[in-house]
Parts: sequence; structure tokens; C-alpha cells
Amino acid sequence: MFTVLPPRLSTRCTRAFVRVYRQSLGNWPAWIPIVALAALWRLPPQPTAVTIGATCGILVMSVLAAVHHAEVVAHHTGEPLGTLILAIAVTVIEASLILSMMASSPASATLPRDTVYAAIMLILNGLVGLCLLVGGIRHREQYFVLQGVNAALCVLAALATLVLILPTFAADAVADSYSRAQLAFTALASLTLYGTFVFVQTIRHRDYFLPPGEGDLQPDSHAVPPTGSRASASLALLFLSLACVILLAEHLAAPLELAIAAVSLPRAFVGVVVATLVLAPESVAAYRAVRRNRLQTSLNLALGSALATIGLTIPTVATAALAMGWPLSLGIGPREATLLALSLAIAVLSFGTGRTTILQGAVHLVLLATYLFTIVSS
Repeated sequence: MFTVLPPRLSTRCTRAFVRVYRQSLGNWPAWIPIVALAALWRLPPQPTAVTIGATCGILVMSVLAAVHHAEVVAHHTGEPLGTLILAIAVTVIEASLILSMMASSPASATLPRDTVYAAIMLILNGLVGLCLLVGGIRHREQYFVLQGVNAALCVLAALATLVLILPTFAADAVADSYSRAQLAFTALASLTLYGTFVFVQTIRHRDYFLPPGEGDLQPDSHAVPPTGSRASASLALLFLSLACVILLAEHLAAPLELAIAAVSLPRAFVGVVVATLVLAPESVAAYRAVRRNRLQTSLNLALGSALATIGLTIPTVATAALAMGWPLSLGIGPREATLLALSLAIAVLSFGTGRTTILQGAVHLVLLATYLFTIVSS
């Protein structure tokens, strides 16, 4: 027999359950990394279809948890330091993933090149195009500080040419790669350019990267910033969540390569998948920002990710390759160089007026589709 509770007691129990349920939902970003670590500990050596599906689900949740903690840290530190923290954290994870795959597979000499090139194309055409299209649909026109975006594009064009295009013409024709001196110089030059950009972004011309005019008057701008202890906890959980992402991605690397080979896709598609996983936290954060009419924050995240991908990942991988004697091939082919140059030129034109509409977003997304089609059809 069922016992019927008095109406008042039943109402109290319902309210208590709802309160506990809401608190558990509000704390889910804190316990997702713990669940991910437990799942990693229990993963079998030989993955099955069920474990691969579960790993993918936990990977997605870890990405969302990383986005949440990054937003807490960004709200505490303010722009543009908050977006810079996320860019550096994600780049550390990207470099770790590339190095682990290179160490385990001697045939991964082109993986850094494929991943960096894929990241630039996904950011310039995919993430930027999506943000401009969604922002144009929701807010018609959006505005940003022209000086900051131009500075980022200037450094990005120099880095992309130095790392991805110049090796095709300056590399050793026999080894099809940079010499040790050329590789060391490229790493040093990339790090110098990125360090100078960070100095300009955070100290010398910080106002170039702050939301213009009404951008500072968004409703979330007036929310009370999190305390220092909460921001510190979120920073630690951010790195833990990103570490879970890299470990889960490593577990999926072998099944991923087998799946790509099974459907007869080129090996360069592995770089696309790796770049997509690495850029997922920043992509979600940029999408949320543009929906709140904060295009400047979205562009800080997108272009900052592209710069960090080259300016930090390439020097790290190059240093490891020089120390371990690994082969490293950086130069892209004429078709890829043409698409890269077109993407950079379209980006300069799209951001040339300080405001954007859905037209620029549609153009960038068409370029993304062209890039993916050329990979699949090659």
C-alpha cells in the first residue's frame, strides 16, 4: 500500500527535491572531470563500440565543463586576459596531443602541419563564419574594434606564411623538410611574433581588444564577478577538464585512424578531427558570446586561438623534434596554399569596415565547405 503524504509535507518535499536538483545541475562542471578521470581509469585496453560511444559522450561533457570554467575565469579577470588564458590552456593540450601521437607513430611527421593548417581553416572559415552568420541573423549588424582585429590578422598572415607556405620553397628538396637551423629559426620567429602580439593585446594597446561602445553594456557585464577563490578553483578545473579531453582523445586516436582508413579518407583528415576536438571549448565559448551580441569577445577567442595554435604549438613541436630527432614536415601544397591565401584575403575584406552582416558569414562558410570538400575528394 502507498502512503499518501499530507499536502503541505508533499509540497515541502517537492521543493527540497527541486532545490537539490538545481544545485546538482549548477555544480555539474565540477564533477564532470572526476567522472572523466574515473572513466579513463576503467577503460578497457581493447575498446568496443559501447566504450567508444561512452568515451565520446564523456569527451563532449568535458568540453562543455571546460567552457564553463573558462567563462568563470574570464569574468573574473576581464577581457582580453580571460580569452588569452583559454587560448594558452587549449594550445598546451593541443601540443601534448600532437607530441603523444608523434611519439607513438613514426608516420606522424605531417600531423603538426595538418593539424595547424586545419585549425586555421576551421577558425577563419568555420568558427568566424558561424559567428558572423548567427550574429547577423540575431542582431542584423555587429561592431568590433577594427585595430585589434587587424593586428591579429597581420600576425596570423605572417605566421601562416612562415610556417606553412615558406617551407614548401625553402625546405631541403631531399628531406622534404626544414634543416635544423631553419626549423629552430622558424620556432624562434613564431614565438617572438606571438609574444609581441600578447604584449600588445594585454598591456600596450589593451583597449583595441575590448568590446566597443554598447558592447560593454550587455546584461552579463553587470553580473557580480566571481570571487578569487572561485576563479582559482575554476582555473584548476579548467586545466583538469582540458587534460581529460586530451586523454580521452588519445584513447580515441587509434579507432579514429582505423575508421578514417576504413572509409578511404586521406590521412590529412586526422588533423581535421584533432583540430576540431582541440578547438571545441573555444568554439562553444565564442558562439555563446556572439549570441549575446559580444562579437569582439568571439573574435578575440577565434583569432587568438589561431595565433596560439601557430605561435605556441609549432615552437613546442619543433623543439621536441629537434631534441628527439623526429622528422617534421611543415610545407603545404599549392592547392592548400591557395585556399589559405584566399581565406586570409577574405578575412581582411570581411573585417575591413568594423561591422559585419550575414553576408560575410555566408562567404566564410562556403570557403569552409570548399576546404572540407577538397580534403574528402583528394
